[in-house]
Amino acid sequence: MQPGAEAKDVARLCLLLANSTNDVEVLRDERRLTATWREMGLRLQAATDQHAAMTEELESLARSDPRKFTPEQIWVLIRAIKVQSQILQLYVGDAVVEAQ
Repeated sequence: MQPGAEAKDVARLCLLLANSTNDVEVLRDERRLTATWREMGLRLQAATDQHAAMTEELESLARSDPRKFTPEQIWVLIRAIKVQSQILQLYVGDAVVEAQ
């Protein structure tokens, strides 16, 4: 589907595809595979963008004194945890939900 993609990117998207459904056999249908491939690609891109933005916020936060954190800085930490959880869930599928 993406002949020029690097092997690690193909492997990553294959994992995301496998985690997107309970029955990978449904992905034999080319239309379903294409739609799911696009959806997972968009979800991965969104998670990657969120992660990059959150990394910048955390780097800024790391330069401050934790004893003087404001409520907004605490919310930065909470959002960072949520973003990490979303990314982890993309890669491990429902296992994260079941473990909670």
